[in-house]
Amino acid sequence: MLFDSDHYWLRNAHVPLSLMVGGSKWTPRKLPTDQLLCVDLEIQDGKIATLTAAGTFMSSSVPSIDLEKGMVLSCFSELHTHLDKGHIWERSPNPDGSFDAALLAVSRDSRKYWNAEDVYRRMEFGLKCSYAHGTKAIRTHIDSFGKQATISWNVFDELRSKWADRITLQAVALVSLDYYMTPAGEKLADLVAKMGGFLGGVAFTNPDLEAQLEQVFQMAKARKLNLDFHVDENSEVDSICLRLIAEATIRHKYKGKVVCGHCCSLSVQPEDEKNKTIALVKKAGIAIVSLPMCNLYLQDRASAKTPAWRGVTQLHELKKAGIPVTLSSDNCRDSFHAFGDHDGLEVFNMSVRIAHLDRPYGDWINSVTLTPAEVMGLEYWGQIGAEMPADLIIFKARTYSELLSRSQHDRIVLRSGKSIDQTLPKYSELDDLGMS
Repeated sequence: MLFDSDHYWLRNAHVPLSLMVGGSKWTPRKLPTDQLLCVDLEIQDGKIATLTAAGTFMSSSVPSIDLEKGMVLSCFSELHTHLDKGHIWERSPNPDGSFDAALLAVSRDSRKYWNAEDVYRRMEFGLKCSYAHGTKAIRTHIDSFGKQATISWNVFDELRSKWADRITLQAVALVSLDYYMTPAGEKLADLVAKMGGFLGGVAFTNPDLEAQLEQVFQMAKARKLNLDFHVDENSEVDSICLRLIAEATIRHKYKGKVVCGHCCSLSVQPEDEKNKTIALVKKAGIAIVSLPMCNLYLQDRASAKTPAWRGVTQLHELKKAGIPVTLSSDNCRDSFHAFGDHDGLEVFNMSVRIAHLDRPYGDWINSVTLTPAEVMGLEYWGQIGAEMPADLIIFKARTYSELLSRSQHDRIVLRSGKSIDQTLPKYSELDDLGMS
């Protein structure tokens, strides 16, 4: 089979211009909104040996396949997930779909079920799905209150080692920020440092928030840790946690990386307030990760009421300001989000619809590939160019319209130039964990 060989050509491939580095003369398609270039790629010894304009390849003893202008993407990177919560829906569904009910359901589930085996198997189930769909890197938030921190972080460490040759894993501590004001919070920060993780938590509007941020930044600086926050996951006009985090980053002259996720309330604030916050986020060098699927599910939900807004942050405005903007799946099949399959294409597909990331598509595909990899500190990942790893996803779809109109279950995932087994795990694998 071609994709099992060490040397072959992919001919007539459509590759997004925004993912490409290097190469020679290009022949852009006439459709300007897609910004796809038709290229030939030589795959040799696990890398892209040559990237050149379509038609350059000449018949030789090297095997090739004509992709007939099918799209080729770099592998996905997920900047914000919750692998430790994943796939508990069958045993702990959300009774009314609200955020508060989700908190209660997860709390009850964790107290009853979250031993090492349960967390391990559900997290690995998510990794199996991610890998099969074409994901190469994942950052997961880990619920880290009390004894659960030791259990879940040890599981993460074990899976990080086991999956190192397939998926690069990062982890963030998830607690409310007041937890860091306690001796337990100090111990958690030490554990995160020991595990090579990221300090983080949920920022809620409260009278002590600025003091809590001061403590978190001091802890992070003392341990040389990066920061990753859940921020403003609501529709409250007065929720300005994102702005306060940006101000704290600037005030501390913080040299580490800061990521803020959700940032929903930014969308309901007055224009001058939005612009003020966006300017501070830009100055602070903060990256934003939006979770459109989960926020669409939770935000503005009330019984027998049609939701009036989509719950996503100001994606276009943030990106226009030059702020790194990424998209991720967030929760999969748990009390916060009943759906999802750890598929970067589904994230992009839904986000295009929810946030109007088309007309033009521009470089929005970077938000699930190259940009999150850069934010995660994974240099050169997500790029397609000569001497880059041949970690690619091949689709029959020739344009974004075709890519986003069908399921694309027939995609081919290449890792180091070889096709992988894309068999998805059966849900029944988790039945004995109380799911049936």
